[in-house]
Amino acid sequence: MGMKDKFQDQAEQWQQQARQRMDQAKGQGQQQERQRQQVQERGRRREDEDMERERREAEDRLDHDYDA
Repeated sequence: MGMKDKFQDQAEQWQQQARQRMDQAKGQGQQQERQRQQVQERGRRREDEDMERERREAEDRLDHDYDA
Protein backbone atom coordinates (compact mmCIF):
# COMPACT_ATOMS: atom_id res chain seq x y z
CA MET A 1 0.00 0.00 0.00
CA GLY A 2 1.40 3.32 -1.00
CA MET A 3 1.51 6.54 0.96
CA LYS A 4 -1.36 7.97 -1.05
CA ASP A 5 -3.54 4.97 -0.15
CA LYS A 6 -2.67 5.31 3.54
CA PHE A 7 -3.61 8.97 3.54
CA GLN A 8 -6.81 8.19 1.66
CA ASP A 9 -7.76 5.51 4.21
CA GLN A 10 -6.96 7.80 7.13
CA ALA A 11 -9.05 10.59 5.62
CA GLU A 12 -11.98 8.22 5.14
CA GLN A 13 -11.71 7.03 8.74
CA TRP A 14 -11.73 10.61 9.98
CA GLN A 15 -14.77 11.41 7.87
CA GLN A 16 -16.61 8.37 9.22
CA GLN A 17 -15.73 9.32 12.80
CA ALA A 18 -16.94 12.86 12.18
CA ARG A 19 -20.25 11.55 10.79
CA GLN A 20 -20.70 9.32 13.84
CA ARG A 21 -20.02 12.22 16.21
CA MET A 22 -22.48 14.41 14.32
CA ASP A 23 -25.15 11.69 14.53
CA GLN A 24 -24.53 11.30 18.27
CA ALA A 25 -24.72 15.04 18.85
CA LYS A 26 -27.90 15.27 16.78
CA GLY A 27 -29.48 12.45 18.78
CA GLN A 28 -28.54 14.07 22.07
CA GLY A 29 -29.93 17.39 20.91
CA GLN A 30 -33.23 15.78 19.97
CA GLN A 31 -33.40 13.99 23.32
CA GLN A 32 -32.73 17.22 25.20
CA GLU A 33 -35.44 18.99 23.19
CA ARG A 34 -37.95 16.24 24.05
CA GLN A 35 -37.06 16.51 27.72
CA ARG A 36 -37.42 20.29 27.63
CA GLN A 37 -40.85 19.97 26.00
CA GLN A 38 -41.94 17.42 28.61
CA VAL A 39 -40.90 19.74 31.43
CA GLN A 40 -42.79 22.63 29.83
CA GLU A 41 -45.89 20.46 29.39
CA ARG A 42 -45.77 19.38 33.04
CA GLY A 43 -45.50 23.03 34.05
CA ARG A 44 -48.51 23.95 31.91
CA ARG A 45 -50.56 21.13 33.40
CA ARG A 46 -49.67 22.27 36.92
CA GLU A 47 -50.67 25.83 36.06
CA ASP A 48 -53.97 24.61 34.64
CA GLU A 49 -54.61 22.48 37.71
CA ASP A 50 -53.75 25.40 40.02
CA MET A 51 -56.06 27.74 38.11
CA GLU A 52 -58.87 25.19 38.23
CA ARG A 53 -58.39 24.67 41.97
CA GLU A 54 -58.42 28.43 42.59
CA ARG A 55 -61.58 28.80 40.50
CA ARG A 56 -63.32 26.06 42.47
CA GLU A 57 -62.23 27.60 45.77
CA ALA A 58 -63.55 30.99 44.68
CA GLU A 59 -66.87 29.43 43.68
CA ASP A 60 -67.04 27.62 47.02
CA ARG A 61 -66.39 30.87 48.90
CA LEU A 62 -69.03 32.63 46.84
CA ASP A 63 -71.55 29.84 47.48
CA HIS A 64 -70.68 29.90 51.16
CA ASP A 65 -71.20 33.68 51.29
CA TYR A 66 -74.63 33.35 49.71
CA ASP A 67 -75.57 30.59 52.13
CA ALA A 68 -74.68 32.73 55.15
